[in-house]
Amino acid sequence: MSIEVYDSARRRSPLFDELRTLVKYRGLIQQFVSRSLKTRYKRSMLGVVWTMLNPLLTMLVLTLVFSSVFRNFSIDHYPVYLLSGLVVWNFFSSTTVASMEEMVWSGNLLSRIYVPKSVFAVSAAGTALVNLGISLVPLLVIALILEIKFTLALLLLPISVLLLAMFALGIGLLLSTAAAFFADMLPVYQVILMIWMYASPIFYPIAIIPKQWVWLFKLNPIFYLLEIFRLPVWSGTVPPLSHWAIAALSAVTVFILGGIVFTSKSNEYAYRV
Repeated sequence: MSIEVYDSARRRSPLFDELRTLVKYRGLIQQFVSRSLKTRYKRSMLGVVWTMLNPLLTMLVLTLVFSSVFRNFSIDHYPVYLLSGLVVWNFFSSTTVASMEEMVWSGNLLSRIYVPKSVFAVSAAGTALVNLGISLVPLLVIALILEIKFTLALLLLPISVLLLAMFALGIGLLLSTAAAFFADMLPVYQVILMIWMYASPIFYPIAIIPKQWVWLFKLNPIFYLLEIFRLPVWSGTVPPLSHWAIAALSAVTVFILGGIVFTSKSNEYAYRV
């Protein structure tokens, strides 16, 4: 009869244990995603249609505004350029904000029963992924109306979305950790998010930035995540390999860092929130 000896020195990392537990609790994640979607659309007259109309209406308003701002700079198929940027940004912002909110509101649940602490951030990302999928419908329809030629580059979109989801989830985990310790983190992040949005080429092309400042804008990882999603839809081209490399490095690094920081403090969340 063999005896299993526990060696504390060989203990697996908390991040690995959290990932393994999430797999076991995947049914709970599905329930949380379903609950979030039902809560959002239950009393809405337009329901799921609003998820498609919202970016369309935003695109219409911003197109009218920025078409005059960029009067001296031609952007082909600007509505698709703008809408593709909004789809990416809405996914990122909704995932990160919801991750913090769910962590703060989960205090009573965490003190009563055991659930993986990261289930709230993962559920927020799952809900945002569903909404992103719905938002792709009007984006592709507008592209068809503007007679943009679809190419095989569109097959790269799942990879773009995966990297975007990893980056957003990593940021969401970092913010969830901060929100558990600092009650004012959510309003502070709202301000940061607004600045981050205007520092990203969502409404404007990077070409309008003075050359001496372009390097600064390219330090923003959202720039590369935007480009690898936008270019296959907007121009039908494959993004440069350098963009893929930086986007992948940013996504993986932030995802791992967020997971390590989050799990290192997981034992404190129940009495912090």
